Amino acid sequence: MEQEVKITKDMTFGEVLKRHPETVKTFFQYGMHCFGCHLAVDETIEQGAMAHGVEIDKLIDDLNKTVAPSPEEAKETSSDEKKAES
Repeated sequence: MEQEVKITKDMTFGEVLKRHPETVKTFFQYGMHCFGCHLAVDETIEQGAMAHGVEIDKLIDDLNKTVAPSPEEAKETSSDEKKAES
C-alpha cells in the first residue's frame, strides 16, 4: 500500500510544525535549525531545503515517515473506519 502524502514541499515550516511538531527532529537531522528565524514561518519547505542544500524529495519522504502512523495505529484506524461504515 502506498504511503499517503501528508507533507508537501509547498507547505510552510509554520504549517508543518503546527500540524506535526514531531517533525522538528527530522528538520534538525537535515541541519535545518531555522525555527527561530522569523522568515521560516512563511517559508516553504522547498525554499528552506534549497537554501540549505538539502535534497527536497528525500526530506519530504523522511518528514512523511515521521508523521506516518505506526502499524498498530494504522490497524486501529482501519478497524474504527470499518465500524463506522457498519
